[in-house]
Amino acid sequence: MTISTIAFAGAGLDRADHIRTDADKLASLMDWRARLLRLDGLDPQITPDGQLEWGSLADAGPDSELVFLGLMGGKGCFAEVAPSLIGSVAPANPRLWAAMSSLSHEELAIYGAARSLVDWHARHRYCARCGNPTVLAKGGWQRNCTNDVCKGEHYPRVDPVTIMLVEHGGRLLLGRQPRFPPRRFSALAGFVEPGESIEEAVAREVLEEAGVTVGKVSYVGSQPWPFPSSLMMGCYAEALDDGLTIDRTELEEADWFTRDEVAAAMRGEEDARFIAPPPQAIAHHLLKWWLER
Repeated sequence: MTISTIAFAGAGLDRADHIRTDADKLASLMDWRARLLRLDGLDPQITPDGQLEWGSLADAGPDSELVFLGLMGGKGCFAEVAPSLIGSVAPANPRLWAAMSSLSHEELAIYGAARSLVDWHARHRYCARCGNPTVLAKGGWQRNCTNDVCKGEHYPRVDPVTIMLVEHGGRLLLGRQPRFPPRRFSALAGFVEPGESIEEAVAREVLEEAGVTVGKVSYVGSQPWPFPSSLMMGCYAEALDDGLTIDRTELEEADWFTRDEVAAAMRGEEDARFIAPPPQAIAHHLLKWWLER
């Protein structure tokens, strides 16, 4: 899979890690030339021609924190952590998906990184060690505990998730969760647990959700997913049997689909057996990969 063509990856922005630890250099970038990514809560503000909207640092609230996203054209790019966001949870919504459809891959990747980072800051105001307030550090890529005894350092988290195509006898195992739109099926997925390898997580999730034992597992590709901050690790697994025992607390339905049925769904045919995942999702790219391999 080509990373640059998958949603939320391939940002045309220099993250400039060396600047994050240089307070003087960072301060020199926070001038009239700096750009501020305009957000509505955690959603992007879109210009009339379908691009991310940028403003100046003067647009930020007086009590907001500024997160350094990186450099673009030699200019510092920032995002705002507004006090109104603190403690809030903002899941993706249909209006957001419609807005994102107009963004280029580069802009979508910039927005995805900003959303994850701003959301993390809004939800991590206190030290997990001692409970004291934390303050922004390293341009927003760290928070430090204000307790001189604790001195805890905290970093933006990324949650690893396996998402896998499972094949048996030329058919793919796909499932649907209750929150999916009607008739939509997708690849099975689940979080990697402490002490697990990617391969072990794939095998456990498939067994737990569908009652299917898998053998060989191979890696295909990955996607950052900023809802709130996951790394989707796409895999392919070979099933040792096709008997299904569905965990109804995880899946509403699960079934095996032939190559022709998958191809019809990917073409968007009205009479297809199911509706394929949207192009923004790694599951869509996994199905495309499987059809083309």
